[in-house]
Amino acid sequence: MNRRTFINGFFGGSLLATLASFLYPVIRYILPPKQAEAVQKKVAAAKVGDLAPNSAKIFKFGSSPAILINTQDGKLLAFSAVCTHLTCTVTYQGDTETMFCPCHNGRFDLAGNVISGPPPASLESYKVDVAGEDIFVSKKA
Repeated sequence: MNRRTFINGFFGGSLLATLASFLYPVIRYILPPKQAEAVQKKVAAAKVGDLAPNSAKIFKFGSSPAILINTQDGKLLAFSAVCTHLTCTVTYQGDTETMFCPCHNGRFDLAGNVISGPPPASLESYKVDVAGEDIFVSKKA
C-alpha cells in the first residue's frame, strides 16, 4: 500500500464518519423510539360533587383524553374524547346534549354514536363506577 492510497482511505473514512455523526441525531429525531405505553385500566376521573347536571369534564385516561358526562337526569357516562375522524378532542354541549368535534363539525350522541359530520366510527365508551366520594372510569371488559 502506498502513501497516496492510505491518505485517500483515511480522509474518505473521516468524511464518512463526520457525515454519520451529523445524520445520526437527525434520523433519531425524525424516527423516535417506540415507548411502551403504560396500560391503565381504571382511573379516578372526578369527585361526586364536581359535576353539575348537564355538564362534562375532560380528564386524562392513560395518555389520551376522555370525557365524563353528567346528564340532565344525573346519569354518569364516560367516553374517549378523541374524535374518530382526525383525533381532535371532543367537547360536551349541554344545550343539545351532544358531544361536538370542533375540527370538522362532527357530532356524537350520548351513546357515542355518530350523528353528523365526517367521523367514521363511534366513540369508545367506558364503564363508570362510583365508590364513596370518587368517580372511577375503567375500560369495558
